[in-house]
Amino acid sequence: MNTGAKTISSDMKNNSTSTTQLLSAAYSAFNARDIDAAVMLMSPDVTWPKAFKGGVVNGPNEIRAYWTEQWSEINPRVEPIAFYPQNDSNILVDVHQVVRNLEGHIISDEHVCHRFTIKNGLIQAMELCSLP
Repeated sequence: MNTGAKTISSDMKNNSTSTTQLLSAAYSAFNARDIDAAVMLMSPDVTWPKAFKGGVVNGPNEIRAYWTEQWSEINPRVEPIAFYPQNDSNILVDVHQVVRNLEGHIISDEHVCHRFTIKNGLIQAMELCSLP
């Protein structure tokens, strides 16, 4: 896996590895539709974009409601391709996103960028961004 990381110190490398593992687990939980496992990786005051509907949700309960609604209308799958650490708390992720309707037909198949803020080993925020 290409992390795109520049080795500055072993602490930064270890932090990048643990962040990559955290985010990989979050993407896996999302794809498995395991909301409980996903929100366990998030801080209580996490902010998350409502990419499907627009706006932002705050906290695990609002994320749970948003994802439940989203999955009742579409079937998204997100696979992290590359991780680009920005600093100790921010990381960009190149994501291959395939969205299907409930009948299984592809609505979109594209690469998107997610910017995560990590605080105290948990996801504090996710934003949509441009790929590097």
